Amino acid sequence: MCVALLTYADLSARLNISREAARSLARRRRWPRSRSEDGKALVSVDLSELRYTPRPRRARRADHIDASLAKVEALEPFPSQRDSLENALEIAAFKAEIARLEEVAAAYRAVFERERERADRLAAELTQAAAETTAANAWAARLEDEMADLRAGRRDGGATAGAARRLGHLAAAIVQADRAARR
Repeated sequence: MCVALLTYADLSARLNISREAARSLARRRRWPRSRSEDGKALVSVDLSELRYTPRPRRARRADHIDASLAKVEALEPFPSQRDSLENALEIAAFKAEIARLEEVAAAYRAVFERERERADRLAAELTQAAAETTAANAWAARLEDEMADLRAGRRDGGATAGAARRLGHLAAAIVQADRAARR
């Protein structure tokens, strides 16, 4: 068991990872840490057990436009690194990519707006249909009550003339309900 005191920079160089990754690894594995005289953090690492293979980096889903702009900005201040014509062509290509991505974003935004308007219309139609259904159910309940009254002969003392009048009212109510349903 060979224990060494390493700074995060030394650990990161040995494992071929970043300083932050080395710091995170030391925290995750709960390796003892201390401070050196110059204030740097030291990690006690057992070198015989130090087998670490970093996971492949996952690309963060950055905004494509921001990424392209960052590339353009990274190239513009240093034109002396490469041939200026090649640099200009690369910048032009990046700017064209930015324009293309902005067009794609605008197209997606238009689709989103159209679908949102469609959803709003459908929600309004659904609300109206629900109100019509409630009214139709109330009308049907009223008609059922009138039918029950006719069958029982409760109105007007059960007279034949009254029954005919009630039957006429019922027929008129049915016609009116039918007309309302057709609208």
